[in-house]
Amino acid sequence: MLLDVKVPVLAESIAEAALLSWQKQPGDVVKRGEHLIEIETDKVVLEVPAPGDGVLKEILKGDGETVHSDELLARIDTTNIPQELTAAPVSALDIRGEAATEKPSTEPLLSPSVRRLVAEHQLDPSKIPPTGRGGRITKADVLSHLESQKESPPGAGAVGTPETPVEVPAEPTPRPGTPARSMTEGERAERREPMSRLRARIAERLVEAQQTAAILTTFNEVDMGPVQALRKRYRDHFEKGHGVRLGFMSFFARASVLALQRFPLVNAYIDGKDIVYHDYYDLGIAVSSPRGLVVPILRDADNMSFAEVEQSITDVAVRARDGRLSPDELVGGTFTITNGGIFGSLLSTPILNPPQSAILGMHKIQERPVAIDGQVVVRPMMYLALSYDHRIIDGRAAVQFLVSVKEALEDPARMLLEI
Repeated sequence: MLLDVKVPVLAESIAEAALLSWQKQPGDVVKRGEHLIEIETDKVVLEVPAPGDGVLKEILKGDGETVHSDELLARIDTTNIPQELTAAPVSALDIRGEAATEKPSTEPLLSPSVRRLVAEHQLDPSKIPPTGRGGRITKADVLSHLESQKESPPGAGAVGTPETPVEVPAEPTPRPGTPARSMTEGERAERREPMSRLRARIAERLVEAQQTAAILTTFNEVDMGPVQALRKRYRDHFEKGHGVRLGFMSFFARASVLALQRFPLVNAYIDGKDIVYHDYYDLGIAVSSPRGLVVPILRDADNMSFAEVEQSITDVAVRARDGRLSPDELVGGTFTITNGGIFGSLLSTPILNPPQSAILGMHKIQERPVAIDGQVVVRPMMYLALSYDHRIIDGRAAVQFLVSVKEALEDPARMLLEI
């Protein structure tokens, strides 16, 4: 009997995907649930597991090929199940009649993408601190480990420990008619790599936004002192009661929802000659991942408590870093919030996330002198930026929207009273 290995059913917004690299080759034994290959879409990377035990009979789509939803990738022969898949478990007694002691496996848990990255850089997985659930090493863990290696000075090993010899690759043999050349000190090198589907899609959408919308940005600043004081006062109680830290994003999400309810055009979009209004509030929260920026959606954010917002953001951030977001979690959204402040940005002009009509940019909190009641005082200030489509949102509405967000943050009681 032959089992079909197919592309998972993709979301309607995803037209095609690309195969990365097969982890098995024809003739290899495979187990049910074992990851065979990863599929990269313009939103996420999906892992395709084996649908059953058997031997991989044939691969119909090779590495790098473009595939579509539910397309046949390979076949598994289950006619003659290999003995190692059907063998009974080893008895608890060894040949001497003594109880056999099974040592727990200490091998780190690696996904196919992480395994490939580790092999590419010839790393020892046991030396990479894992941060994923269940002790799993993530791509971010590997990248952080590589960065730490770059920062370590040469020869910084333990005193008296000989350095591990490094094999220097031989120079490639020049083609006939090509003058031989060697690398000289100070020579500038360059390399070319294909864009990932995610990066290509990001580039495509950014250009689309610039070409189709009349983008304008308005700025304001907010005194974050009241929010900081509230967080400091209730932080421990909040974390103890809800199992998650009280961050800034829940305040901005709540303030944005209240402002969107007052200014529905900011939550709408243009479709041809029509304006489509949303009577719901699905917030896109921009999250950085090893593959680039992704925007998972918080559905019905108006019905979410502060704790639910924080829990959802923490969850999607971890899964974005591990590449475990599903396509459905990245589709839709009526308004987006992006936080460049975590990277140190003091001021920026965010670009729209089509077809949405507006995006709110958060920035770094910086202590600055400001005038309050005729006195110069130092306050923790943040610049806010609202980029919007001027075709649908007038400047007055954009400014009032941003002022509404500012007022809610500077007086958090407004968010509880919804005023």
